[in-house]
Amino acid sequence: MKNKVYNWQIKRKMEYKYPEARPQKQAAWVFDTNKCIACQTCTLACKNAWTSGKGQESMWWNNVETKPFGFYPLGYDVRLLEMLGPQKWDGDKYIGKTIFEAAPYGEEMLGWMPEEEDWAYPNMGEDEVNKQIPEKANFTLPHLSWMFYLQRICNHCTYPACLAACPRKSIYKRKEDGIVLLDQERCRGYQECVAGCPYKKSMFRAFTGKSEKCISCYPAAENDYQTQCVINCIGRIRLFGFKSNYDKPIENNPIDYFVHIKKIALPLYPQFGTEPNVYYIPPIHVPKEYTRQLFGPGADAAVELYKKAKEDKNLVGLLMLFGATDKIIHSFKVEGDMLDGHCIGYDGEGKEIVRVPLKEHVIIRKEYDEKQDVYRASVT
Repeated sequence: MKNKVYNWQIKRKMEYKYPEARPQKQAAWVFDTNKCIACQTCTLACKNAWTSGKGQESMWWNNVETKPFGFYPLGYDVRLLEMLGPQKWDGDKYIGKTIFEAAPYGEEMLGWMPEEEDWAYPNMGEDEVNKQIPEKANFTLPHLSWMFYLQRICNHCTYPACLAACPRKSIYKRKEDGIVLLDQERCRGYQECVAGCPYKKSMFRAFTGKSEKCISCYPAAENDYQTQCVINCIGRIRLFGFKSNYDKPIENNPIDYFVHIKKIALPLYPQFGTEPNVYYIPPIHVPKEYTRQLFGPGADAAVELYKKAKEDKNLVGLLMLFGATDKIIHSFKVEGDMLDGHCIGYDGEGKEIVRVPLKEHVIIRKEYDEKQDVYRASVT
């Protein structure tokens, strides 16, 4: 008999294999999709750090895909969405079935196994818009022909499907920080975790005969550093930290502020029921019907809030903190006004580790540098 656990993202109790057991704090990320340029620096940073070995050639713990036609592996989400059928919401409460409640007889969840070839096209659909651009088209909002970049890593879910699927209990969720890890000594390569994960972020390595997945750069996180995909992001679209419980948010905690206070950062496919802990600020130029399917019924309000971000100095300050330090920011404070104020980030002991301006100063260099006897601007 399955347990009844509460999932705050769908605002109701649902079925899950194990009892509810939330960690002391939860490792979590916020990604701003509006600032991503798909340079793939995050992807290569992760690849260089963790998956550069033999048999890991097609293994990407971090990937950036172009929606609506990008997938890694091929069709990972649309296949499951089709299997799951219509996903119904009543306001902000999900009344459809999660992957655990839609599980076939004898299975822990609704899932599917990708073919080997499905992993071979990580750049499928890259930079493709949703439809052909007509002749003499002009720029409008929302875009008539649109696409956006979706950054994906393991969600380190509160109710991991990979964990529920594993018959060996080789996958576990750490009590101290909510990071989901895979014990290589216990793993026998059954690949049930691969079939079960709706985001397909548990991957099989044929060379070792075992599965592997993102480890949230836990050696760094344990020493108060952000993950590799975050600190190497040149677009400064990412933030890593620790989230409080959904019913006890802390207003000066950066992740809590985005997720629970302002509700501007949303989970990917909350209807799957895993309660993922990677949160996205939705793209503002994409049709609402599409963002609702990806991020749930809160997508419309999140987009409007982002458009009006300049009216909230706390929100502006936190967005400026993205990529400003490699240390984990445990709390923040905004001082001053929008013109000359600053946002200050603090470590776990309350010590200041970073300070950024709310408004970046523009410095215009002189065309001719007398000291160096060189021109600093094009004169052609």
